Amino acid sequence: MKKAKVLFVSQEIVPFLEVTEVSKIARHLPQGIQEKGKEIRTFMPRFGVINERRNQLHEVIRLSGMNLIIDDSDHPLIIKVASIQSARMQVYFIDNEEYFQRKMIFRDAKKKFFKDNEDRMVFFCRGVLETVKKLGWAPDVIHCHGWMTSLIPFFVKTGYKDDPMFRNSRIVYSSYLHDLEEMFSPGLSRKLKMDGVIPDEAKLYKDPSMANVHLAAMKLADGVVKGCDTKNASLDNYLKKAGKPVLNYQPFDDDGNFVAACSDFYDELLEQEPALVD
Repeated sequence: MKKAKVLFVSQEIVPFLEVTEVSKIARHLPQGIQEKGKEIRTFMPRFGVINERRNQLHEVIRLSGMNLIIDDSDHPLIIKVASIQSARMQVYFIDNEEYFQRKMIFRDAKKKFFKDNEDRMVFFCRGVLETVKKLGWAPDVIHCHGWMTSLIPFFVKTGYKDDPMFRNSRIVYSSYLHDLEEMFSPGLSRKLKMDGVIPDEAKLYKDPSMANVHLAAMKLADGVVKGCDTKNASLDNYLKKAGKPVLNYQPFDDDGNFVAACSDFYDELLEQEPALVD
């Protein structure tokens, strides 16, 4: 029996960014899944606060050099990589001078949400999928952590649905429900345009609220992991009615229970047919 391949995509990973609920899980879950015999790849954005010298990041020339078109503008895609030696795992970084060189993550010095966060999100999610294609590594499961990854389910189920790299991938979305009060621009759905995406599919994002972006990711995912114990009536009600597999929230600890639960969750999803776009 071949090893299952699990692609982890996260907006934060320790030790490259400070410890948060997301960054801790995104660091230790891939290691635990790898130790359970599955093959892994891990991606995150190369935010400007990450010290490249200290973390020994270097560019992967053979993967870099592509341009992604977002809202009719070209944006160069740069891929970097670093190792977490103690975990025997590599982390790939999606980089771009316009989007990821600033010394802030999601907010400016006045704590205001960056206006181009939606462009950064589109670029990051498409950049991950294009890089995985270049690697020639077809994931059986794609596990997304944080709103920055929330368009991965959309792109996999629409623009990349016929691509042999992703045709059979099961998508897991961890709902951390951060920044729920934020709004993206009315142009978000337009920026999702790419070959294979039809306008009716992008209408899922006609409501550009962060809450709806989380909801859309849950609708398109094959399974949802409750990554935090935050309550939200509309999102919780959707999960109750949807009937799709849900792994309830449990705090991450060092006893391996969460890792084991996720590994079993992936295996259960792999026994089912991938979800279709409604």
